[in-house]
Amino acid sequence: MSAITVADLKANHVVNVYLTRSTEYLSQMGYTEHGLRHAGLVSGRAKKVLEDLGYSERDCELAAIAGYLHDIANLVNRFNHGGMGAIMAYNILSNLGMPPEEIALVISAIGNHEEERGNAVNHVASALILADKSDVHCSRVSEKDFAKFEIHDRVNYAAKSSALTVNREQRTITLSVTIDTKICPVMEYFEIFLKRMVMCRRAAEFLNCRFGLRINGTQLL
Repeated sequence: MSAITVADLKANHVVNVYLTRSTEYLSQMGYTEHGLRHAGLVSGRAKKVLEDLGYSERDCELAAIAGYLHDIANLVNRFNHGGMGAIMAYNILSNLGMPPEEIALVISAIGNHEEERGNAVNHVASALILADKSDVHCSRVSEKDFAKFEIHDRVNYAAKSSALTVNREQRTITLSVTIDTKICPVMEYFEIFLKRMVMCRRAAEFLNCRFGLRINGTQLL
């Protein structure tokens, strides 16, 4: 049997239903988008982080798989969705015939991507953390009434672009965000993202890199 790829997951009906329902259910509670768009973006960014650092093609593909599946348990509950997602991913990948050595990398990454309880335990987990926490963008806001925005809505709605870049020679990984300060001040970004940025720093350090944060062209970290 050929190796499982992220393309297989994108074509998988079960995975697509779970991710679609995740966004639907979370939106009922006022959360930002965590479905197909977020899964695809995080998958691509996680893969590129390892590609740019010279990891093997298969390691890069496993990071993409972890990125695509990491939020699948939001279908069940937001609480401990990392741990539940690891179990769900195990069942999906095992049924598809992925070898246990690869499943171990993917589910450990998924189980460690939440800032409340996650750690950069391996290279795939580190790439997933960096990719996931770097997705801040106005398109993630599901609430349409600005008067009902809470801080997560404001910060994401104010973010007009975000990019994660790797410099292999200088061993740096930099998140660049453009924020419309007429919508929210930069301080509000730190209010909700400080733990995530600390997690990104530790993930970059696991990859022998230094993490940097640039907002509106100013280097802050």
